[in-house]
Amino acid sequence: MRIAVLVLACLMGVPSFAATGEFTDKVAHALAVFIIVALPIGGVVLFWLVHILPEKVAEKRHHPQKDAIQVLCLLSLVFGGLLWPLAWLWAYTKPVLHKAAYGRDKHDDYYAELKEGADQVNAQNLELHEELAHVREELEAFEKRSDMPDALQGIRERLRQLEHRAGPSSKGEGGR
Repeated sequence: MRIAVLVLACLMGVPSFAATGEFTDKVAHALAVFIIVALPIGGVVLFWLVHILPEKVAEKRHHPQKDAIQVLCLLSLVFGGLLWPLAWLWAYTKPVLHKAAYGRDKHDDYYAELKEGADQVNAQNLELHEELAHVREELEAFEKRSDMPDALQGIRERLRQLEHRAGPSSKGEGGR
């Protein structure tokens, strides 16, 4: 104990070890407060963080039974960690008959994310087709007003190539 107090005194910058009574009381008081308050809070937080790891793994791997794994993690917290190894194993295993029973081997959230991403791509594609149609209309209006210069003929040809690369739009308009 005396060596620990000496090391702590050196670390705190105390030049001499002469003041033992009051200094030792202050250090003991600070350590007691830390041990009584901070360590239990840190222990509970660490226990909780470790017990939600299987849930995070199942979520990352799009496990089809991630909701059940989450419930098992919560039950493991209640039962003092006895069920945690089961949740850990379940999160890392792939259910063999799940695809045969439900036709999918990923959680529904995975397919919802895929659909959302496809909807965003379709919306961007629709905006592209609308912009191409707008440019085409402007070129046609300019062509009706006067003779089209050679530079605009080249732009019209580039527009046709872009329409061909973009493919048909969802409205049924293709490249002309």
